[in-house]
Amino acid sequence: MAKELTVKDLLDNTRLKIVAGEEYLDRKITTPDISRPGLEMTGYFNYYAPERIQLMGITETSFAHRMNHSELLLIARKMMQPNTPTFVVSTGRKLPEEFMQSAKENHIPVLATELTSSKILANMTYFLSGGLAERQSVHGVLVDIYGLGVLITGDSGVGKSETALELVQRGHRLIADDRVDVYAQDEERLVGEPPAILRNLMELRGVGIIDVMDLFGAGAVRSHATIAFNLHLAKWHDDQKVDRLGNGEEVITIQGVDLPRFVLPVQAGRNLAVLIETAAKNFRAKQMGFDATETFNNNLNSLIAENSK
Repeated sequence: MAKELTVKDLLDNTRLKIVAGEEYLDRKITTPDISRPGLEMTGYFNYYAPERIQLMGITETSFAHRMNHSELLLIARKMMQPNTPTFVVSTGRKLPEEFMQSAKENHIPVLATELTSSKILANMTYFLSGGLAERQSVHGVLVDIYGLGVLITGDSGVGKSETALELVQRGHRLIADDRVDVYAQDEERLVGEPPAILRNLMELRGVGIIDVMDLFGAGAVRSHATIAFNLHLAKWHDDQKVDRLGNGEEVITIQGVDLPRFVLPVQAGRNLAVLIETAAKNFRAKQMGFDATETFNNNLNSLIAENSK
């Protein structure tokens, strides 16, 4: 499942302004790749990708000043294809009149910014990469705990939503309840967000559906978060093997990205919210180089060495 984006979405989420073609902002953007049409300005179109956003900066617009009217109009008409979403002009430059004419003829909007080409390129790529990425729906709850996105999964009825509610009451932030749409931001990062229909909502058995932002305020929710690890709630069994030292980390793969996974047994009397908070703190501590398991092992080895003398 992938999102569809339009030029209006791009305009609303980056530092761009409309120059011309406001009535054509519904044009579809199908790829996060962005072109800098340098060779095309010289007439070389062998590898031109018209489906990409075309970004023109100081180099391209300066080169255009060396061309005559007929050359510019010919190049512009070759670049303005039916599937070209938009032209973006950076660094406060203006698109040549021949390009503006051709854009109008082909119903292509023209956007502009005062930002440099490299900065607006980075902004657009970040937005488009996330917006057009393939989504995978995961059954679970995503909560921001101390700045870490914790994906809480488990069997139906194990208490995921109730635990998330207690975490919200303790000052943490809900991203998604029941279903999390996950996509790969890059080769190492997963981002989770709620489906539009479930945004800010939570279902509690016996209570019904609640609006978390309405009840707890805007600071209790987030629109998305990078997922740090998956914490799986498993119903307790007497014969269940439990990791007691914290060195039995598992890994699950979502969208081609490996995600650390920890299993937390659920038993009457265990305060899940406190345990999950502690798991998040411990994960952050390990990232910073403080590993309690390693400390325990070192202490144990030192004790063994002393007793063997």
